[in-house]
Amino acid sequence: MPYFKDANGKIKPRVLNISDVLEKISQNGIKFVDLQFTDIQGRMQHVTVPSSELAEDSFKEGVPKLDGSSIRGFTDIHESDMLLFPDPNTYGFLPWTAQDVSTSRLICDVSWGYGMGRFPKDPRHIAQKAESEAKNLGYDITYWGPEIEFFVFDRVSWNVSNPFAEQSYRIESREAAWNPGTSPITSSAPIRFKEGYYPASPQDSLQDFRGECVNVMAEHFGIVCDAHHHEVATAGQCEIDLRYDTLTSMADAAVTEKYIIKNVAAKHGLVATLMPKPVFLDNASGMHVHVSLWKGGSNQFYDASDEYAEFSQLGRYFGGGLMKHARAMAAITNPTTNSYRRLVPGFEAPVYIAWSRRNRSANIRIPVNMKGPKHQAKKRIEYRTPDTSTNPYLCFAAMLSAGLDGIKKSIDIGDPVDEDIYKLDRTRRKALGIEELPGSLKESIECLQSDNDFLQPIFSREMIEVIIEHGLRDHGEVTRRPHPYEFYLYFDI
Repeated sequence: MPYFKDANGKIKPRVLNISDVLEKISQNGIKFVDLQFTDIQGRMQHVTVPSSELAEDSFKEGVPKLDGSSIRGFTDIHESDMLLFPDPNTYGFLPWTAQDVSTSRLICDVSWGYGMGRFPKDPRHIAQKAESEAKNLGYDITYWGPEIEFFVFDRVSWNVSNPFAEQSYRIESREAAWNPGTSPITSSAPIRFKEGYYPASPQDSLQDFRGECVNVMAEHFGIVCDAHHHEVATAGQCEIDLRYDTLTSMADAAVTEKYIIKNVAAKHGLVATLMPKPVFLDNASGMHVHVSLWKGGSNQFYDASDEYAEFSQLGRYFGGGLMKHARAMAAITNPTTNSYRRLVPGFEAPVYIAWSRRNRSANIRIPVNMKGPKHQAKKRIEYRTPDTSTNPYLCFAAMLSAGLDGIKKSIDIGDPVDEDIYKLDRTRRKALGIEELPGSLKESIECLQSDNDFLQPIFSREMIEVIIEHGLRDHGEVTRRPHPYEFYLYFDI
């Protein structure tokens, strides 16, 4: 749930009910309320209503303002009338709106009209179902913490309007040594290639930008940041990490962070993207996800008797499920053709399916270095495969589905791999039983087609079919078009 800091600086849960929200709207003179939800791909969608139209009944009976047929993957035109049910605890203020149109927001659950219940392809509904499934299996709570990476550029443009004669894109960043000499956007201290991790200002020109995003999250949305910093890529790559939270609430926070990043960037004349790999030969953006299961106030992934990583057998089963289904899950955790520009060796991306306590060439880590019972609450799995193009609601739900399947079927995680997997030849990797993640969106979709039982009943059959349909369509759209580099390779054949 959202949080706030009390007068002593302590972080406490922020709980808002319907009357709290209506009172805030009235007291703060809010003119409009944004009703928000995500489509299947994770893009934020919204409809704005005058605040005078929002009443207690709006929360209980829904707001009939959604045409589902206009949202990609939702419904056909003959079944398009839908309802939005605002969640009062997601209330936040949009500080970039002008005073005369001051606007707050509420994230909504999507339902069918005419009392037909929840919409099965609402990503937030799937996240909620995942939490319910964990509780049905005896786990009181699951905690989630994503590390969200993204790029902020000065200018980005592309031309795909003439598919017969011209296809191009252009990126400008004041931090980049490769910025064109004709550009007025320059820096006195450009970042050297792939040396963007942790540089101080003036090389890190985005510290104030990240700080503003963190302040907006905390002050207006109750979202608490753990840390923020520049990332490895040469130009404009950032990371803002969130304090752990429960599954649906953390997914709410993650989609809100993306939304805030884009809007704060636009406010400053910048452009932010969650596209994983915008720059060739440089590091890409991932979204490492930390997860733990709790029961009776005890972290089920902790075992003091385990000498390797104080990691329990139940945690190993959960990790075993993640590893077994990693290739199929990639269609959800890495759902774009651009995702597979990231999943290549040499750029710190987790190409290989393996686990370790500190090996960053494996796709699963058990990252807590400190030992002893007082650190048991921090014991967790870090799943390094997802990237920032994923829909967090679906990503977390798929991970929980795979992990719970591992527990149900006692799928052991196997032996840890403490070698640099990037440096191992194919024979050695085969001997260690190390598989690779899919090399393309089409391959990941094919894996999902043959391995999706673990997602049910959390994911409806309809949702799985839509994910497959969208993935194959995107793959086809990209592969059918000539690429500029193909001219370089083949024009003189």
